[in-house]
Amino acid sequence: MEDILKVAMPKGRIYKQAAKLFHKAGLPIPEDLEEGRRLIIPVPEAKMEFILAKPVDVPTYVEYGVADIGVVGKDVLMEENRNVYELLDLGIARCRMSVIGLPDWKPVINPRVATKYPNVASQYFREKGQQVEVIKLNGSIELAPLIGLADRIVDMVETGQTLKENGLVEQEEIFQITSRLIANRVSYRLKNDSIQRLCDMLQAVLPVAGKI
Repeated sequence: MEDILKVAMPKGRIYKQAAKLFHKAGLPIPEDLEEGRRLIIPVPEAKMEFILAKPVDVPTYVEYGVADIGVVGKDVLMEENRNVYELLDLGIARCRMSVIGLPDWKPVINPRVATKYPNVASQYFREKGQQVEVIKLNGSIELAPLIGLADRIVDMVETGQTLKENGLVEQEEIFQITSRLIANRVSYRLKNDSIQRLCDMLQAVLPVAGKI
């Protein structure tokens, strides 16, 4: 019997774009899979079982083997630094990680930087030789410089509209973000035929070769 692949998939924008990509590759993944309340959904016709998760949890599920593979943004991979294989750049959910602040921002000694990504931010400024105090926030990061909590923020930017509406500007781009296909290291060995077949099907429909 052919292996069933357990797939950790985030809800929201990434799922919708991934579902379209899977469809294009000939995999019958329902585009409305996430609209109900079920969290574990078998799709036997695709020989898959989907685990719907918060994006930040996807690499954890894959690392610990409760999911064989997963789809997750590069931002989460960089922040979580989990022990997984990164197989394909799917080229979906494009955005960027940037340093953001008010237009009149001026350098200060030991500035405060607010972010949902403390590891990414700390590493970026450390590599630039800049000492900063990183403040971890979970939502409304744009508020931090507006209310004086932080001098600048590190966050994802897609269109820049939210920044514009709040009087903020991008100051430095850190890296580009797309969603990646990742695999558990043991699953990649034990279910290599199934995982490699999926990679080949997806890579065939990517606009640019996405192999890492």
